[in-house]
Amino acid sequence: MRSPTVFTIKQLHDDTGPLVRRAGASKRPIPITDRGQEVAVIANRALLRKVDRRRTLLPEYEAMMAGPPGDDIQSALDEIRSDR
Repeated sequence: MRSPTVFTIKQLHDDTGPLVRRAGASKRPIPITDRGQEVAVIANRALLRKVDRRRTLLPEYEAMMAGPPGDDIQSALDEIRSDR
């Protein structure tokens, strides 16, 4: 008999170690369901795509950081947020 490819939360709770090891050795993600609805996936880390995140700083923040340090952080933050 073939083992299931979808597991319930109860099965995950009862057999966490074996399921995680199975996911680590698998080339496919293993869905986890709760009352028939997929709620999570356990997957081998090698299957995950790397996300290239780029931060964008607000010009107001860059200007604040370029200036001399002030005594009152709250007033500096209020100044940045004033146009929101």
